[in-house]
Amino acid sequence: MAQAVPRSRPAVEIQGMSKWYGAFQVLHDIDLSVQPGERIVLCGPSGSGKSTLIRCINRLEIAEQGRILVEGCDLSKVTTQAVKVRREIGMVFQHFNLFPHMSVLDNCSLAPTSVHGLSRKAAEERARHYLAKVGIENQADKYPSQLSGGQQQRVAIARALCMQPRIMLFDEPTSALDPEMVSEVLDVLVKLADSGMTMLCVTHEMGFARQVAQRVLFLDGGRIVEDSPPETFFNAPKSPRAQAFLTQILH
Repeated sequence: MAQAVPRSRPAVEIQGMSKWYGAFQVLHDIDLSVQPGERIVLCGPSGSGKSTLIRCINRLEIAEQGRILVEGCDLSKVTTQAVKVRREIGMVFQHFNLFPHMSVLDNCSLAPTSVHGLSRKAAEERARHYLAKVGIENQADKYPSQLSGGQQQRVAIARALCMQPRIMLFDEPTSALDPEMVSEVLDVLVKLADSGMTMLCVTHEMGFARQVAQRVLFLDGGRIVEDSPPETFFNAPKSPRAQAFLTQILH
């Protein structure tokens, strides 16, 4: 009798997670499993809990209920292993959060030297490698104020990649950009997705979701209302709430 092929351990597994802000419950009993290399887009109306969900994954927000396991490690427990695993989760925010007094190269080199203990030379080599990956290696010696918004966001992505994360979280990475700068950042995200990186991305860019996502999660009222492949979500959404959302956002 043939043996069953074991399923790979999830990159991220959320079990019964709930989150409150005071008396307001922003997330309700979230269950989610993300496989290594999987690309997931989270969408939904403002205030639906999308950003809070991904911020809970790397403990920028603390969920009061439930468990979050990253590569099998329970991040609700403050252990040496949990601290190590958190360092393998990269995050890019709506706003770039670059240090204005530091050059692009220094912004990207800082964490590898201070957290991973790399030498200055090794950290700069790594930084230049990832700046090249996002197409702005020629901006390494400039300061953030000398760059466009799209360039600054690409620096933020390169900075996160310099920590060589196994999982990348994106919280509406194009929402603070002028429309003409959105495509250059989305192009970088597409290339990153093609590399096999595990990605969870909160975005309203539905064209990006169609192109890159393997699953689309639609949140409403702090709950995952739909979890389906993009072709199903965009062509035959099951819930009236998702249907109404797509009607508004696609027209």
